Amino acid sequence: MAFVERVFSGVQPTGNLHLGNYLGAIVNFVKLQQTHNCLYCVVDMHALTQPVSVWGGPLELARNTREVTAAFIASGIDPKKHIVFNQSQVSGHAELAWIFNCVARVGWLNRMTQFKEKAGKDRENASVGLYDYPVLMAADILLYRATHVPVGEDQKQHLELSRDIAQKFNNDFGDSIRSHGFNSGLFFPQPEPLITGPATRVMSLRDGTKKMSKSDSSDNSRINLTDDADTIAQKIRKAKTDPEPLPSEEKGLETRPEADNLVGIFAALSGRTKSEVLGEFGGGQFSNFKNSLVELCVAKLSPIASEMKRLVADPRHVDSILVDGADRAREIAADTMKATQDIVGFVRKH
Repeated sequence: MAFVERVFSGVQPTGNLHLGNYLGAIVNFVKLQQTHNCLYCVVDMHALTQPVSVWGGPLELARNTREVTAAFIASGIDPKKHIVFNQSQVSGHAELAWIFNCVARVGWLNRMTQFKEKAGKDRENASVGLYDYPVLMAADILLYRATHVPVGEDQKQHLELSRDIAQKFNNDFGDSIRSHGFNSGLFFPQPEPLITGPATRVMSLRDGTKKMSKSDSSDNSRINLTDDADTIAQKIRKAKTDPEPLPSEEKGLETRPEADNLVGIFAALSGRTKSEVLGEFGGGQFSNFKNSLVELCVAKLSPIASEMKRLVADPRHVDSILVDGADRAREIAADTMKATQDIVGFVRKH
């Protein structure tokens, strides 16, 4: 059967959105609006999988949910043409996750590397939600029968699990799916990953071997989307480099992680390739390159910071965007859940 092409992606509201979130995810969200029907979700239920000390408690969760929404809008996502909402307003996410819990296999979840990384050594003390996170992610995507998901490299394994769950559901309930009018025996699509751009993985400004992260103790390791122009300039000028001039060819970046990171950031913000950036700056010193990078970052990010600040100051307006988006998401989700309930044999009101 032909599925309606639809993009779904989500961002956790855990505070301090930074350049890595912007270049690794939000820029692509904006581009995809031109070619797909899109649902962009603030996944507040996923935030609860971590200890309260990480997501900050109820007041912080609400504030961060609005801040992520503001970042979406300030970056150019159109909430009228596409759907922007927070996960907890659509009950189908949790309902479908339970059904998928009964389809997924423990062995599949045991292979998820992100759980091992986030749980650390004290795995027995991790929440069941953290362990089950990938199943809820599968429900997030498949509740809307999404066909494409923009993901970073660290989420590819979770998307593979979503595909496995979709396939097993279709196999387990194939006869029932066909009896309910889906002649191909396929109800859920197998979503495809969308990984685009030269800087899908932005690294720390202090250590080019580590991913840019809000959890880094040094604020100088990242550029926050709320940073003003002076702060952006200061952080880029202090960014770690090496003593050699910039290489003239991209292969010269292979053993120079900090140079590779800064060139990748410039390329992504300017819509160019790394080779094109090196064609302009190769052979030169980092000081001149950093000055140009400062100008570019300030030009691209300062308007976003200003608009985010304006939106966050008007929480009622932000909430109205989320409520409207949730209403529209709920319509799609309701159709999926009714069909799913019929397929598995749940008795419901018709």
